[in-house]
Amino acid sequence: MPEGHSVHRITRQFARNFVGRPVAVSSPQGRFAQGAEVLDGRTMTRAESVGKQMFLEFDEQVWLRVHLGLYGAWDFAGEVLVDPTIASANGRMGQTNQRGTDLPEAERVFDDAGENSLTSIGAPRRARVHVRMSEQTSGLDEADGLAADDAPWPPPVVGQVRVRLLTDATCADLRGPTACAVQTPDEIAAVIAKLGPDPLVGDVAEGEERFVRAVRRRNVAIGQLLMDQSVVSGIGNVYRAEMLYRARLDPHTPGKAIPEEIVRGLWRDWVQLLRIGVETGQMMTMDGLDADGWRRAMASRDDRHWVYHRAGLPCRVCGTEIVLEEMQARKLYWCPTCQR
Repeated sequence: MPEGHSVHRITRQFARNFVGRPVAVSSPQGRFAQGAEVLDGRTMTRAESVGKQMFLEFDEQVWLRVHLGLYGAWDFAGEVLVDPTIASANGRMGQTNQRGTDLPEAERVFDDAGENSLTSIGAPRRARVHVRMSEQTSGLDEADGLAADDAPWPPPVVGQVRVRLLTDATCADLRGPTACAVQTPDEIAAVIAKLGPDPLVGDVAEGEERFVRAVRRRNVAIGQLLMDQSVVSGIGNVYRAEMLYRARLDPHTPGKAIPEEIVRGLWRDWVQLLRIGVETGQMMTMDGLDADGWRRAMASRDDRHWVYHRAGLPCRVCGTEIVLEEMQARKLYWCPTCQR
């Protein structure tokens, strides 16, 4: 499931390519036909996200709410104005990102899926592209690359497209979302009210206070609380495991038993990690890396995390075998020595 950094990246791309433009909306698959009819022809006026949910506003205060869930993805095609604060080169946006920037070979960093996650950070540019925006890192085909200048427009529908958003220059196709609904302002407000604080939304200090109160009043394991979107927005399996390790916290410690300064440290760490994720497109959680170490980490998940996906391997600090267990049907990685 996409974590918070991915959804913020996608939202910023919508803000640059769709906001202020009239949008033709259709449902090639047919499952969103009524909603598409409501939205068709309206101008997109705002693109926002909180945690893992994205909200696209159209004129007359009509909203489209999208939650990608486990399998959802956006495909962008056409003339894409890349946001320099989120753009990364090569193919997809979310966990990996945008093709098309030419930098010296020595400055390129390719990950283990062959994708360059750094090289397009820079000035905005327009490019004819086909870009997959999701958390997935495999399973894409030749459509991931630069589209030919003479490619048909609009692009042909491929697969089960729930929603197609189309301007005169840019196309966005949505596949496989958990939620996709037209909603009123009151309905959107009700959804957001149930979500925990997001460091990139609203006042960061206020978000910290909300997070501290939500954690310290609960007799629930911190490993569960960090995944509870009503406690804090955007954290998924990867960030959960890494944040707990970075704080040297046992995942089973009840929230109310954790000292306030440690809870505040968790929030501030999430602020930092989320910003890094949005800027780079990678869930980079390693500290103190030199230039070569940073490049290795950007190139391979094996060098990017302290404990996530390292079950059975020695802890990078103490050498203890990293444990994998299930917590509420989700995989949890942790070090039983460092996190005691």
